[in-house]
Amino acid sequence: MTTSERTPDFRFGIDLGGTKIAGICLTPDDEIAASVRRPTPRENYAETLRQVAGMINEMETKTGPANQIGVAMPGSIVPTTRRVQNANSTWLNGRSFKDDLAELLSRPVRTANDANCFALSEAYDGAARGAASVFGIILGTGCGGGLVQNGSLIEGHRNIGGEWGHNPLPWPTPDELPGPACWCGHHGCLETWVSGPALMADHERVTGERIAAEEIVARASNGDSTAQATIQRHAGRLARGLAAVINIFDPEIIVLGGGLSEIDALYDTLPNLIAPYVFAADRTVDIRPPHWGAASGVRGAARLWDAA
Repeated sequence: MTTSERTPDFRFGIDLGGTKIAGICLTPDDEIAASVRRPTPRENYAETLRQVAGMINEMETKTGPANQIGVAMPGSIVPTTRRVQNANSTWLNGRSFKDDLAELLSRPVRTANDANCFALSEAYDGAARGAASVFGIILGTGCGGGLVQNGSLIEGHRNIGGEWGHNPLPWPTPDELPGPACWCGHHGCLETWVSGPALMADHERVTGERIAAEEIVARASNGDSTAQATIQRHAGRLARGLAAVINIFDPEIIVLGGGLSEIDALYDTLPNLIAPYVFAADRTVDIRPPHWGAASGVRGAARLWDAA
């Protein structure tokens, strides 16, 4: 295929993460026509733009020019100012990322929060395929969420739909107040309780031992009672956070993503922990691991033109 040929049905997706950028091109048959991965130029806005544009250009050498480009990004675009808000990749905040990238590429670009793209991917052809309503969450460095109803994202009036991570932990116990300080300026946000770093911090507060979240999970799997207690505390807090979302959005399926979604015990324990807080006669909860795993974000970005 030459670069002069048009490929209107090819969908290009970029997942702009804090440490890496992934790119993918999906064919009309949902096959991967091209993919690329690069480190994120941290703290450098101009270089981040150039890196994303360069990855698109690199994939185009294999597929032809991209007409449908979607980007999964931290934070979201303020509808009134068209500038980035709430990104934990702070060098993006206040910048006209979407417009600047479109200008650099000389074509339109669609963007959405990375957790929204995760949820969209899993709702379209992943773990929640066929469900009318889906809540997808990422439990990794942060704690993001995305809402999908009948195949469309619910982004809201301010483009913050699904941002459950910066609400306070529901039904807190006295020892959970006021809660850890959050980067957003508040205390006790769900992100400070259920993210990967939060799991590490809770373990350290209780045991005095600072170890990686992966090590805590591994020790728990091998029968370490202290690590198991940390996982149990985490599951209880995650359950309360999810129950609050269920009582508002009432999703048919919840899909967990991010590193902590690999804790197998969560899928057995969470439904029972959530049930007492659900304001309904039917308290069953369907929670699933992701079908596409770490690739969900970039695949969801490639779906943004389909979901519009």
